[in-house]
Formats: sequence, C-alpha cells, structure tokens
Amino acid sequence: MAIRFEDGSFALILGGSSGFGLATAKKLARSGMPIAIVHRDRKGAMPAIERELAAIREAGVTLLTWNLDALSDEGRKHVLDDLAAHLAGAKVRVLLHSIAFGNLKLLAPLGPGAGDATARARARLSERLGIAPEALEAAVSEVLGGGGADPLSALSSPPAYSTDAFLEDEDFARTVYSMGTSLVTWAQDLLRRGLFAADARVLGMTSEGNEVAWRGYAAVSAAKAALEAVARSMAVELAPFGVRTNVVQAGVTDTPALRLIPGSDRMKASARLRNPFGRLTLPEDIADFICLLCTDEARWVNGAILRVDGGEHIAG
Repeated sequence: MAIRFEDGSFALILGGSSGFGLATAKKLARSGMPIAIVHRDRKGAMPAIERELAAIREAGVTLLTWNLDALSDEGRKHVLDDLAAHLAGAKVRVLLHSIAFGNLKLLAPLGPGAGDATARARARLSERLGIAPEALEAAVSEVLGGGGADPLSALSSPPAYSTDAFLEDEDFARTVYSMGTSLVTWAQDLLRRGLFAADARVLGMTSEGNEVAWRGYAAVSAAKAALEAVARSMAVELAPFGVRTNVVQAGVTDTPALRLIPGSDRMKASARLRNPFGRLTLPEDIADFICLLCTDEARWVNGAILRVDGGEHIAG
C-alpha cells in the first residue's frame, strides 16, 4: 500500500534542489506531504531546477522555496519567519539536512611515489600494446565514462588535485558547520519557535567517508563525524519534545556533490564492483527509505546511523 501523509505537516529540506534532497522532496510530495525547500543556486541553473520543482507541484501539494544562504543567520530567520506565516497551524514533520557545501582541498602535497605503481603498470601495458601511455589512459577513461569497464578503473586518468592551496582552519570550520553542526542550529530554532510536529523527524546525510580516508575529503569527513556526533546528542535531548533524530548513510551515489570529488569516476567504478547488486545507490533509493522513516510505524527509530547502500559497505 502506498504511503500517504494526511495531517498537513510540512517537510523542510535544506539543500533540496538536487541529489538526495530533491529526490526526497519528490517522494514525500507524491505521498501527500507539503514541501518547503531551501537551496542556493546560481541564476543560470534555475531553469533546470524550476522544471524539477514543477514536478513537485504536479503532485498537488503546497511547495515553498527559498534561494538563499541557509547557513547565514539572516537566511535562516527569513525562511523560518516566512514558513511560520504559511504553516497556518500545520507543523514541521520532517527536517532533512542535505547541504553539500564542503572544501575538497588536500591536507598536504601528494607524497613522493604517489601513484607510481599504477603508472608503472600503465606503462608496461602501453609498451605491450604499442601505444603511448597517455593514449591508453585517455582510452580507458573514455570507456570507463561510457560504462561497462569498471575493472579497468585503476588505469584511467588519475584524480586531479589542486596543489596551490591546502586545508586551513577556516576551511575546516566552514565545512564542519555547513555539512555538520548547522543541523543543530536549524533544529534549535524550529524547537524554539514551536514549529516541530508532535512526532517529528530530523535527518542528516552521511557517507562512507565518515570512516574511510579519501584524498581531499578530510574536511568533509570531519563534518560527517561532527554531524553523527551531534545527531546522537539531539536524539537524547530532543526526544522529550517528540523529535526523533537519525542519520542516513547512503552508498556511493552519482550526485552533483560526488562529481566534484577528484577521482569520482573511480569511486563509482569501485562501488559498482563491490556492491552486491552491481550498481550505484540512486537518490530515489534514499528518498524511499526516508519516506519510510517518516511514517508513524518508524517512530521508535532514534539516534541511529542507518546504512542504505544495498550491502555495499559490508561487501568485501
């Protein structure tokens, strides 16, 4: 039986114009839940985003949107003032934090010998085939991009990292707040204003990068660890107010945020090879699960990190 939400409570989605946030907005809208989306996008991206938002409106639910900085005090106040005026007695049933604004700089220059083994293997294969290593690398990258060549991913073009600047304190602070502790700030303001429903869900998004070290991911990894830590505390301290707080750990998903990570094609190839179902996680997989977490039947799930990856994490 399809899930239907009939009480008029809103879903407030931070970072809802793409990826997990947008997929969840569409899913909840189809299930009858009004949607409020906060996003920050350039003017040039808006025509494509408006087409996505039109699909939400076609579900027949109320849709409110704000294109502004969700991480600023002024932006948050503007959204919550506006939202309170539109709720007309309804409450926020779901707060989804899906902000992807992190710094992907390295901690230090690439060390001596980094990538040498792969380069030597590529050179030996190139010699046997009678082609230049650069031509082999380009060909593998092209085939990999077209799909169906995941086992060759190590021979594709290596990730390109910037070596002009490295992570500094401000980079860490901004990333940890953006993708981590800002969840607390939004939840505190909703609670203070009395906008949470009696049985509310607060959800954050994490990834395998919370415990696996990827080059260029240190600041984001720190943010994910912070997010998980504060979510545990929120699960305890907000429970008396009827708020359930959980974190969803998605498998590798082809989102705009993932494509910004150097070597993302290799990450996707590795995930497809490792995943028991042989494919990447889809934003819709996550949206379906979040919808389940929003049901009355999921009210006893609190303080959990929930892997939604088809078994990717545990596959050797």
